[in-house]
Amino acid sequence: MKSVIGWIHSVETFGALDGPGIRYVLFLQGCPLRCVYCHNPDSWCARRGQEISSVDVVKDILRYKNFLKNGGVTLSGGEPLFQPEFSASIIEGCIQNGLHTAIDTSGGVPLLLCQKPVELADLLLLDIKAADDQLYKKITGHSINNPLEILAARERLGKPVWIRHVLVPGLTLEDVQLRKLGRLLQHYSCIERVELLPFHKMGEYKWEELGEKYTLSDTQPPTPEQVEHARSLLKKYELKVI
Repeated sequence: MKSVIGWIHSVETFGALDGPGIRYVLFLQGCPLRCVYCHNPDSWCARRGQEISSVDVVKDILRYKNFLKNGGVTLSGGEPLFQPEFSASIIEGCIQNGLHTAIDTSGGVPLLLCQKPVELADLLLLDIKAADDQLYKKITGHSINNPLEILAARERLGKPVWIRHVLVPGLTLEDVQLRKLGRLLQHYSCIERVELLPFHKMGEYKWEELGEKYTLSDTQPPTPEQVEHARSLLKKYELKVI
């Protein structure tokens, strides 16, 4: 594998929520989106974290290889595709050592810039913020075009995708928006499951520390009943909803 320098935010060596099995989760610095509910705004700036080589990252991963044999490695962020060469190098190192790889991404980077890691990863955890482009821009500040290009690439490759979708009352937790999401996703054979993630405010304090305005202070997390309603609605589109 080629050694590439990158910047990381943090590491979780025993992750159970970011792909199948027990996983080494590496959170990378840098993200082009500015999602209104982001819980890691301290990861926005690419060169704010720890500078490290991809070779050293893989060496650290291999210390835990015995624990990862039924799981693997997940690159998260921030936005791991914001550092495409760094991400690709780490994935190549993991593949060479027989480890399953996943990328947890918003798809916020043009495919032209991140094609290699998108193609290499065994699994893509793709966070679709909204199916409606206007709402997508309201949430992220960007268009939905980039994640749709990345999803289409995985479809052409026949490589699996898990969709993630954050349920935010007043934004995405609306029947009309959920139906648009169902219609958007139902035609992709590469989508193995859809994970619904209830909105939370655990990262609100970080916005305050960074001097950023947090606009969802008065928004409450969805109730279990609201989450179940969203799940039932999306299942009507023949999607496996978690």
